[in-house]
Amino acid sequence: MSAGLGWYARRVARMSPAEVIWRARDHAVQAAWSRRQVRPGQVAAGPALPAGERRFTAVLPPEVAKLVPAEASAAVLAAADQLLRGEWEVLGVVRTDMVQPDWFHDPVTGRRAPADRYAFRINHRSETQTGNVKQIWEISRLQHLTLLATAWFLSRDEAYARRVADQLRSWSEENPFLSGVNWTSGIEIGIRLISLTWIRRLLDEWPEVADTFEHDELIVRQIRWHQQYLSAFRSRGSSANNHVIAEAAGQLAASCAFPWFAESDRWRLESARLLERELVRNTFPSGIDRELATDYQCFVAELGLLAAIEAEAAGHPLSTAAWQRLCAMVDSGAALLDERLCPPRQGDGDEGRALLLDAPAANRWPSLLALGAALFGRPDWWPRISPDASSVIIGAMPGAAHQITGRPVTRPWQFPDAGMTVLRTTGDREPEIWCRCDGGPHGFLSIAAHAHADALSVEVRHGGVDVLADPGTYCYHGEPEWRSYFRSTIAHNTVELNGQNQSSEGGPFLWLRHANAREIDVQDIGDAVEWTAEHDGYLALDPPARHRRTVRLDRACRTVDIVDEIRGGRHDIRLAFHLGPEVEAEMDGACAVLKWSRASASGSARLELPQLLRWTLHRAETDPILGWYSSGLGRRVPAVTLLGQGRSAPDEPLITRLEFLDVGTTTERFLYAPAMTRYAVNPLVTEAPENHMEAR
Repeated sequence: MSAGLGWYARRVARMSPAEVIWRARDHAVQAAWSRRQVRPGQVAAGPALPAGERRFTAVLPPEVAKLVPAEASAAVLAAADQLLRGEWEVLGVVRTDMVQPDWFHDPVTGRRAPADRYAFRINHRSETQTGNVKQIWEISRLQHLTLLATAWFLSRDEAYARRVADQLRSWSEENPFLSGVNWTSGIEIGIRLISLTWIRRLLDEWPEVADTFEHDELIVRQIRWHQQYLSAFRSRGSSANNHVIAEAAGQLAASCAFPWFAESDRWRLESARLLERELVRNTFPSGIDRELATDYQCFVAELGLLAAIEAEAAGHPLSTAAWQRLCAMVDSGAALLDERLCPPRQGDGDEGRALLLDAPAANRWPSLLALGAALFGRPDWWPRISPDASSVIIGAMPGAAHQITGRPVTRPWQFPDAGMTVLRTTGDREPEIWCRCDGGPHGFLSIAAHAHADALSVEVRHGGVDVLADPGTYCYHGEPEWRSYFRSTIAHNTVELNGQNQSSEGGPFLWLRHANAREIDVQDIGDAVEWTAEHDGYLALDPPARHRRTVRLDRACRTVDIVDEIRGGRHDIRLAFHLGPEVEAEMDGACAVLKWSRASASGSARLELPQLLRWTLHRAETDPILGWYSSGLGRRVPAVTLLGQGRSAPDEPLITRLEFLDVGTTTERFLYAPAMTRYAVNPLVTEAPENHMEAR
């Protein structure tokens, strides 16, 4: 109990007075609404237009299904057939119970979450109460049903539509208003409304669709209940991150598609205003998401686009400014991708998607870019993207296409407002060397819920292979020691001092003190490109210290030099370099020879490490945790971590060189002196005044 009270005290401390007042109001309303709970099996009335006057808006044009590429269509049907057999992968767990799913069962812990308890009396953060709640929420987003509805849309096979109708009825009966864990989070309710909207749209020509929606009083009540919930409760203040976008997008989509209630116009106006305001607050002008978690940038862009398209089709368009910001999110995402169309792995990622019309894929960015190309057109610098089912179907919505002016004419590589820079090789010389440098703020809002303690970290890829890798996220709920590790400083390719994180952790989605970084100098002179930044996360040490890092990509020599300086006394230091799971390493003192093999991207490299530190190799260790890589939530595999330990020394930089050996370079050159010399005389490096860090 004391630990729980401690968390609440820390959480309240990160709130503004206005947020505390709002949350007190929400708790009072939640207590009052206990009288409105509908229990399973209980009949409840809900005012709506008479059944004969309910109309679904904005159906798809005829013949759209025939425009979906054959390969994409085949993949959808194969995934749908797997679902008909009851098989579905959910966050790393293969479920075999999807013919008649238990909407409250967590296959990870084996627990069953409360189904009839009043929603606001369930602590969904408690694994003992709910199990791994992400597993339960994921299938209740009903996105497996949007996939089945797409399969019907493409094939007209009755089995797909029938399964959708049966499971919609099952979910609605077992999850009445405010009963059970599936009513405890607004983001889940918003996403579920988007799913319901698109299920109805995709099944529009199915003979029984009206009986499943317009004429089914329980489904009509569910659509109203969902919107009542979002109208009364929304994420505010320190929680107004991607959650509020999902809440506003779901409300806007449903109020436009199902205008069946006396409150529909009010809900539409309120949610449109909220969405436009929060899209601006949640993103930098460049389009980079302020949570600085690339996975969530894709998620927020999808949510915003779906809601904007729905409003356009209903005759209530969003502003030009909102469409411009959405386009910027897609353009900036396109600029970040490596040659294999993979994004940075910065910050948290939980594979969240706004809508599922295609066979599931771990990397959703190609699909988002395909939709962006359908809506906004494809600039010449974009990677080439093949259309998929989502881009064809969503792009066919009335009024979806938009002409946006002022888009980048060449591929951006610097995003100063977000402190993100991508160094990469150019031209026809392959494989591509891609390097992301992190020199921005810690995260978004006072709790920075999805941030990692990764200031000045780097990711380096060669031909799309993770060489110096960001290990990922792995888990949100349960396994707190793993949650802490994957967010920690030592789990990233950066410097840790005195055994402390750069930012102070207060809980699994709570940071108490934020390290802020700032870029000092970034320059591209053709054959080489260089980035310098520093952060303030260690100013509380005795004596105070700053970490400054310079990263230089020499395109001609195909080397990456990393120079670390600790300014401010002597401290215990650990410098970690995490390798991707495909990379093998052999250590020889302060040198590692790296090798990896992939059908079209085999390679090798020499990693010369700072000799001032003692270097050890770690893999798949658990006490303490070290040497792991997570490709997605619920998944982890062993990977090599190279760890250097020692004491920092003023005026003695730590110099690392990564030399790729794919173009006839030799492993026998002595590399420390050239790197040190270059650092000392390089005109690109600009000194910054020793003033206080600028919090951004």
